[in-house]
Amino acid sequence: MGLERFCSADSSDPFWDWNSTWNTSNPDLTPCFQNTVLVWVPCFYLWMCAPIYLLYLHSHDRGYICMSHLNKAKTVVGFLLWVVCWSDVFYSFWERNHSSNSTAPVHLVSPTLLGLTMLLATFIIQYERLKGVQSCGILLIFWLLALLCATVSFRSKILQARNEPETVCIWKYTTFYIYYAFLLVALILSCLTDQPPLFSQATKELNPCPEPGASFLSRITFWWITGMMMVGYRRPLEEKDLWSLNPDDCSHRVVPQLVHRWNSECQKVKRTEQQMVYSPKRALHGENREGQPVEESEILLLTSPRKTKEPSLLWALCLTFGPYFLISCLYKIIQDILMFVGPEILRLLIHFVNDTSALSWQGYFYTALLFICTCVQSLILQRYFHVCFVSGMRLRTAIIGAVYRKALVISNGARRTSTVGEIVNLMSVDAQRFMDLVTYINMVWSAPLQVVLALYFLWQNLGPSVLAGVAVMVLMVPINAVIAMKTKTYQVAQMKSKDSRIKLMNEMLNGIKVLKLYAWELAFKEKVSKIRESELRVLKKTAYLGAISTFTWVCAPFLVALSTFAVIVQVSVSLKRLRVFLSHEELQEDSVEHKTMAGSPHSISIVDGIFRWSRAESPTLKRLNVCIPEGSLVAVVGHVGSGKSSLLSALLGEMDKVEGSVVVKGSVAYVPQQAWIQNSTLKENIVFGQKRREDWYNHVVEVCALQPDLEILPAGDETEIGEKGVNLSGGQKQRVSLARAVYCDRAVYLLDDPLSAVDAHVGKHIFDYVIGPQGILREKTRVLVTHGLSFLPQTDLILVMVDGEITEAGSYQQLMVQEGAFAEFLRTYATVDQTDDGDLKTAPKSGSKAVENGDLPALIGEPAVKTETQKPHKTDNARELNKKTKNSEMGKLTEADKASTGQVKLSVFWAYLKAIGVLLSCISLLLFLTHHLVSLFSNYWLSLWTDDLVVNGTQPYRLRRLAVYGSFGLTQGVAVFGYSLSMSIGGIMASRYLHQSLLSDVLRSPMSFFEKTPSGNLVNRFAKEMDTIDSVIPSIIKMFMGSLFNVLGSCVIILVATPLVAIIIPFLGLLYFFVQRFYVATSRQLKRLESVSRSPIYTHFNETLLGTSVIRAFGEQERFIHESDQRVDHNQKAYYPSIVANRWLAIRLEFVGNCIVSFAALFAVIARDRLSPGFMGLSISYALQLTASLTWLVRMSSDVETNIIAVEKVKEYCCTGKEAEWQHETPSVPPGWPTQGCIDIRGFGLRYRHDLDLAIRNITIAINGGEKIGIVGRTGAGKSSLTLGLFRIIEAAEGHIFIDGVDIAKLGLHELRSRITIIPQDPVLFSGSLRMNLDPFDSYSDEEIWRALEFSHLKNFVSSLPNKLSHECSEGGENLSVGQRQLLCLARAVLRKTKVLVLDEATAAVDMETDNLIQSTIRSQFDDCTVLTIAHRLNTIMDYTRVLLLDKGEMAEFDSPSNLIALKGAFYKMAKDAGLV
Repeated sequence: MGLERFCSADSSDPFWDWNSTWNTSNPDLTPCFQNTVLVWVPCFYLWMCAPIYLLYLHSHDRGYICMSHLNKAKTVVGFLLWVVCWSDVFYSFWERNHSSNSTAPVHLVSPTLLGLTMLLATFIIQYERLKGVQSCGILLIFWLLALLCATVSFRSKILQARNEPETVCIWKYTTFYIYYAFLLVALILSCLTDQPPLFSQATKELNPCPEPGASFLSRITFWWITGMMMVGYRRPLEEKDLWSLNPDDCSHRVVPQLVHRWNSECQKVKRTEQQMVYSPKRALHGENREGQPVEESEILLLTSPRKTKEPSLLWALCLTFGPYFLISCLYKIIQDILMFVGPEILRLLIHFVNDTSALSWQGYFYTALLFICTCVQSLILQRYFHVCFVSGMRLRTAIIGAVYRKALVISNGARRTSTVGEIVNLMSVDAQRFMDLVTYINMVWSAPLQVVLALYFLWQNLGPSVLAGVAVMVLMVPINAVIAMKTKTYQVAQMKSKDSRIKLMNEMLNGIKVLKLYAWELAFKEKVSKIRESELRVLKKTAYLGAISTFTWVCAPFLVALSTFAVIVQVSVSLKRLRVFLSHEELQEDSVEHKTMAGSPHSISIVDGIFRWSRAESPTLKRLNVCIPEGSLVAVVGHVGSGKSSLLSALLGEMDKVEGSVVVKGSVAYVPQQAWIQNSTLKENIVFGQKRREDWYNHVVEVCALQPDLEILPAGDETEIGEKGVNLSGGQKQRVSLARAVYCDRAVYLLDDPLSAVDAHVGKHIFDYVIGPQGILREKTRVLVTHGLSFLPQTDLILVMVDGEITEAGSYQQLMVQEGAFAEFLRTYATVDQTDDGDLKTAPKSGSKAVENGDLPALIGEPAVKTETQKPHKTDNARELNKKTKNSEMGKLTEADKASTGQVKLSVFWAYLKAIGVLLSCISLLLFLTHHLVSLFSNYWLSLWTDDLVVNGTQPYRLRRLAVYGSFGLTQGVAVFGYSLSMSIGGIMASRYLHQSLLSDVLRSPMSFFEKTPSGNLVNRFAKEMDTIDSVIPSIIKMFMGSLFNVLGSCVIILVATPLVAIIIPFLGLLYFFVQRFYVATSRQLKRLESVSRSPIYTHFNETLLGTSVIRAFGEQERFIHESDQRVDHNQKAYYPSIVANRWLAIRLEFVGNCIVSFAALFAVIARDRLSPGFMGLSISYALQLTASLTWLVRMSSDVETNIIAVEKVKEYCCTGKEAEWQHETPSVPPGWPTQGCIDIRGFGLRYRHDLDLAIRNITIAINGGEKIGIVGRTGAGKSSLTLGLFRIIEAAEGHIFIDGVDIAKLGLHELRSRITIIPQDPVLFSGSLRMNLDPFDSYSDEEIWRALEFSHLKNFVSSLPNKLSHECSEGGENLSVGQRQLLCLARAVLRKTKVLVLDEATAAVDMETDNLIQSTIRSQFDDCTVLTIAHRLNTIMDYTRVLLLDKGEMAEFDSPSNLIALKGAFYKMAKDAGLV
């Protein structure tokens, strides 16, 4: 009653009138309703949104937009609308004063409210401009609402003017039409977008993302990506087409947020722990001093049983990404509610068809309402998904960034617990899991909400009989909970296997050369396959569980949440792994002080230092007291394993400091024993991120003896160096590592045995020009770990280490006078090692020396380094020339992953089908078909049942209908269980087959393949692509088949029910097909680009993990973090458009689906006289499902295409070149071959790549059985190339090698390699037991192994280990010193005891004493064998039968050492350099 009085003075204007609005053929709303509700709704909407929106704008400033014509127009229109509204108010006042009948309050209140709202809108327009908003959704929706409400009034006013012209008020009509016109203009203007703000990111970037500048309409329909889709449709997309990331998604914005939150979580836990431990101590302030420690220890004992609280990674993630993600919850609630509006409208439609007296406009009204409702639902759903995927993307960026940053600061003890394989998995698999979770996480509350809503509506329609269904559902919950728990345990087991498999693969790829030389590929292939089998066993169990749950799922559709269960289970596993890794202990930041000591002459001082590698171990270094004066040269000497390298690590802060203090004055440069080389150009390796100083650089190259190497490298210093420096020899790597340190120009130099890998002459050169008293570093403090004795007299201080303690310290003279162990040791060896060797005795640790003259072309024919020892004169001009002539393309080595283009070939699908098995595929298809046909029939049966007539209150055929329906349901269940099982088993069979073939293909590849292919690519194949094949492809194919049959079924039902739809379906089908092809072209290419840009993340990460100590020593962490972030961003640049493309597609397809629904409804309304209501309901409910099925079908078909690329990638390596056969069917040599060990080389030559010159040529020599041959020559003369030829690591380009009269080219590779033995330059060990490292095939007894260890002087060491032969070696054997690893390689050789033994600088990494032991073992154990030794220390081969001197790849001299010295040729010169003549 109050509203009527408010609308008209005499209450003659009712608020609502059913007769004029519903029960009439020409409906209209009452004037009161129009003047109140229709005016107020848009106003209330804007006033409610404005405060929140203005607050948001206040906190998100994007810059400032200059006044533009568009902005002026918007402001003017807003202002004019205000004027129009207020003119109405004034008119009403005027009318009140001048008219006899009083004006109703509504005519004053509504225009006033409207006017104020227009002012607010104008204010928002200006405030947005100041805050840099280019297009706004809030205002667009406001204008749209206002216009829609005004449109109703507009129609009423026209009808009124036509039917009752005398009641028209000219003024109000005129103002209303003007108002309406302005609203239309305002709506159009708000669809346009303003110019970008000043100084915005977009103006700086070459290819900015169009999203921030897109209009609101373009953003909600994702129209802004159409440009890229067009390009992708015309030609395959390339990297240059990708947009840069939005600033909010970049690593530098996302990662620090998570790291900050995680650190504060850890701090919180630390604080609570401290309070727990120390709180009682505060109460004891009256305690005497002696009492305190006792008290404290008691307190510690009391509190220890309490479990320490773990910092919560989940909470840190929620705080970081929660606020943005909450928006998605809002969208989801709206979407869930709208989901039930569709069926409600459908109910009204069926009611309408049943009710013959209903007015036909109501049918059209319902149809229109259905269309609008489904469209709004589509838009909101896609927005929801977009927010989810962007959150997922940020989550992945943050996790990768956090893991990378952690890996740089993790302590050595913790490094051993997390292998490279595990950490790479954290970045690839676990980060991906989090990304997948985000889309599911809302199902946790959304699924129950949907169930509750569904039950409510069902109760409305069916009453209490709903309870039966609820009971079944409740019963299903525990079953699925059990399934989820089991899945979790399987998940953990599978991740464990995956970690160990990736870890083993990583090690195999790092040590592939050793595997090939020892012919161990099969043993390791067996190990990988074993792990893989256990992984597949777990997958198979998961598949059985999956089939059971799918079965229960079809029987009780509640289990939407099941997939959510599964994902959440996976994520909880990943969350724990991540938390454990991020909680690892870090290096103590304060273990080394870098403050300058006022007035102190010491550059380095350690006082009472005790250090250990990890908290679990006993101290490695004890009672250290060292003071090193500034600018002095200090040598550290001692036996293998005496703690020399550990001392340097302690100075770098890499060890755990137990007590004492370490002070290092100034910045530090570090040269590790095993050179760490990055996969970039030689120049970048030396400059190492410092600023370019050309003259200084040239000088450094000169003194580090790298000049001759640059002349040989294909592109000079622009040559790309492979991973781990594969294409450099050991000596070259070591010199590059040294040059890097010298170039960086620091105050303190820690040099860990840098001269070991170079020959005597180069060693002397480097000592003279770099390290020694006259060297380029003479002003700096240098700590040099060395085994070379000849340099010791020139050092200022010598530290002698034994078992982690410094036993003697002093200058050379002082120590000789003291007559201690050092003096005695010197007397024993000094005779053999006059001036030289020291140089090079300084042997390095392994990694440094990939085969001497490079595994690769790089260094072919490296000329002898200048022999004159005068100061090297600058050869700048030569260098300049050399740079110009060399083509930088020549320097390219590694091949980046290339994205294939175009459609995925059918052969890839066929390969996958073959891998599953054709029979199994057919069975699955048949079961699928059965399930869907039965499903259609059961629904059709239901619709017939609903149309049954009711006789005397019941339906006559009820029992028959029920029985048939029940049997249909059962058949469906069985079919589902069947196909779910057969698909999963098929997928596992395919997985097994594809992994086996990938493994065989990789292992059968020649060495050159591994030098060209970054290990990141290979690891990516074994980790990510295999994961896709294991767990993604089978489920996607299952869903694809499901949605395909759903769509076909729906079309059939709709066509049968409303045949008129047949006119529309072909047209919509074509549109649909076009959209799908248009989309797939882009989506597929984006997926490939994303996959290609993923490998570099892992490659860089692997490289970083190997060089953490160097990166930290040089303080380059920030640069590497930045590089990693850039690689992640580069990867996300391809990922982001692909998720937006998915949304783009979904919106367009859902629109097609919505059209089908509306047409089905429309034709049902038109033909309602001829339709049974049951069948019509079935038809429209299928149509409603069709939208989802269609979208899903396209998503799945493109997902099948994009994911099958994993199979394409895995199959890629089956077409690359392979080595010769490993074994011949019939063994071509007798079992005991070779019996004598005669080697006959005739006209032999080989080259590294077909486009390079011969590395060694026309070598012809005959070696008798049992001879000992020394092979010498300058770095790069081709010494190692000869051994590579002997083992056929590189096949001969010309000539032949015969062993005992058998041409080795005719043998299987394993037949050859297993019958001759090498002790390689790099002692490579694999993680596993010592026993496995010595004998992977288990072909020797324990006694034989112990004997071999005894001969290689390791018996005492191994006996002292708690687990003896079962002692676990860590990854790469890092828990043994390099010397010990070298001795293990000797033990391998003693075990195999073949007639031919090759030593490739095998004693470089050991001290003189151990070297002597090794030589004596070789003399005694291999007395009757032919021994070929590549030597830098000439004293080791002076007693050999003959010596072969190589120069530039050719034989220069070949005779006994004494004859060669008498010749006074090149060998004589070398011996003279080494002080042996």
